[in-house]
This record gives sequence, structure tokens and C-alpha cells, in this order.
Amino acid sequence: MENNAHKIDYNEKAISIKGLYKSFGELHVLKGIDLEVHKGENVVVLGKSGTGKSVLIKILVGLLKPDAGVVQVLGKEVDKLNQKELDALRLHIGFAFQSSALYDSMDVRQNLEFPLLMNFKNLSKAEVKDSVEEVLDAVGLIDKLNQMPSDLSGGQRKRIGIARTLILKPKIMLYDEPTSGLDPITSFEINELINEVQEKYNTSSIIITHDLTCAKETCDRVAMLLDGTFVKTGTFEEVFEDQDERIQSFYNYNFIK
Repeated sequence: MENNAHKIDYNEKAISIKGLYKSFGELHVLKGIDLEVHKGENVVVLGKSGTGKSVLIKILVGLLKPDAGVVQVLGKEVDKLNQKELDALRLHIGFAFQSSALYDSMDVRQNLEFPLLMNFKNLSKAEVKDSVEEVLDAVGLIDKLNQMPSDLSGGQRKRIGIARTLILKPKIMLYDEPTSGLDPITSFEINELINEVQEKYNTSSIIITHDLTCAKETCDRVAMLLDGTFVKTGTFEEVFEDQDERIQSFYNYNFIK
């Protein structure tokens, strides 16, 4: 099932990237890339490991500064923000880590409560409880409320990680290799969850992956990142109908049915 684009607002840009360059010494990682993500849109950034996908994410959240170019997130030019402004922007950006990044010493409830209590000091116990139960229900794990992360499967930990991100009701979701290390059935469930999150919360998302199945199932558009540039952007079919040898090689190496 490919993702439906019926809630995308093409008049509003959640993310706008123009002429973005980033190098580390003699290593030129991003070489003048352009990308727009509209409100309510899932854009998959697809590419091999080491092609700059994670560097792009770090620039979007202000962890790295670009060498050149303009990066706007929710209308704010990220590298021009002071720390207070950057912290405020990050509250609207959810980051689903590849590793799930749960605290092993906390149970599921405490893991989900933590970002709320850190960022919103005036919430009542009832408000916190309702928020926790809402996001757990959204990821289908309400019965795991009192479990420890060590008692969860890899797929369940991914879901809880996404729930912890959703609890702050972000406008933008950034997924870093969401299906990495998962079996095909669990990967399918995570792909479905990404689409359900888009549908329920009307998020704008960038999904970083090299998994073609994940890309096909979750994308409204694919941006193919090779050799530091987006060599093709479009629907999944438009990208892989391109006869560019680099794109065909990537497809054949990551063959999907």
C-alpha cells in the first residue's frame, strides 16, 4: 500500500533547503542540494550509507551548521537562531532515532513522561497520564505501560520511541532508518505506523532510509541522494523509472518484489 497524499498542503512549506553545502575538511558530503517538504508530506531521502543523509538531519535540527545555503524549518532559518530560539523550534520537531534511544532504567510510562516533564512544568498528573495513554494507544502498545525496555522486542522499542516523540505533538517528524535491524513483518508494521502518524497528526516527515520497501510504502515523494546531490526527486515510480545507471544500480542492489 503506497501512501496517500490527500492531506498535503502544497501552499505551505514545512522545510525548505536551497543550495546546501557541507564538507568536513576535504570530504565534500553535501554539494548544493535543494529540497522542499510541504505540510503533511512524507519525503523519503534514499541513499547508500555514508552519502550524507544523517548530516542533512543534523543540519535541520541545528546540530551542524551548513557551509553555504539556506535551511528553513517552519519558516525559521535554522543557522541564524540563537540557542533559546533553536530550543523552541526543536519542540516542534520529533526525532525517531535508529536505536529508539529509550532509557533502560525507566519503564515505558516513565520514558514517555520524561519529555513532557522536562519541557512543560505546569502539567497536571491527569494531563500527563492522558498524554501518555494517547500516544501509547496511537502506536498500539497501551498494554506495555509498565514494561521495561529490556522486556520489549525490537519492533516494540521502535514503537515506544516513536510514541515518546509524538507526545510533544511535533509538526515535523524525522525518522532515521526506521526499519533498520527489523524482520520483514515488523518492518511492515513500522511502515504502517509511519503512515498512521502522518494521517492522525498531520505531520510533515523526512524518512532517512536505504530500505526500498520502507521508501515505497511510506513516501509521497522520494529524493535520491547520490554523490552529495539529489540526482532525482519524484514519486517512487518516477525515481526508479529513471535510467541513470547509479539509480538502477541502487535499485538492483536493494532489490524488492
